[in-house]
Amino acid sequence: MVRIRFRRVGGKKQPSYRLVIADQHAARNGGIIEAVGYHNPRTRPATDIVDEARVLYWLSVGAQPSEAALPMLKRTGTMARFERLKAGEPLEALVAEAEAARASAEPISPRTSYPAPEAGQGTFKPKGS
Repeated sequence: MVRIRFRRVGGKKQPSYRLVIADQHAARNGGIIEAVGYHNPRTRPATDIVDEARVLYWLSVGAQPSEAALPMLKRTGTMARFERLKAGEPLEALVAEAEAARASAEPISPRTSYPAPEAGQGTFKPKGS
């Protein structure tokens, strides 16, 4: 079975993920069929970029999103557009709508380092407290 899932990229303790089409039995960072987007959880808010046309195509031919990729596809509106595609709307109109939504979206800062919490705001609790 073909899956839409994440492939980890990035350095040590700096993960980013590519959204890829891969065989279900392939290793996490093994062979892929096609890269269709990426997800960066280290930005605020998380960066989600999806090639709508390719993801809708793969969903229409039977690819299944993984449990981790499904929330991202819902956040970007891809799953809602796929339901409309199954109902009979043309693919070109749905892809144009997705491009317009991405163009009108607020830009996300690529900044990934954040200031340290102020005194008393951290999660550290000494023993016995």
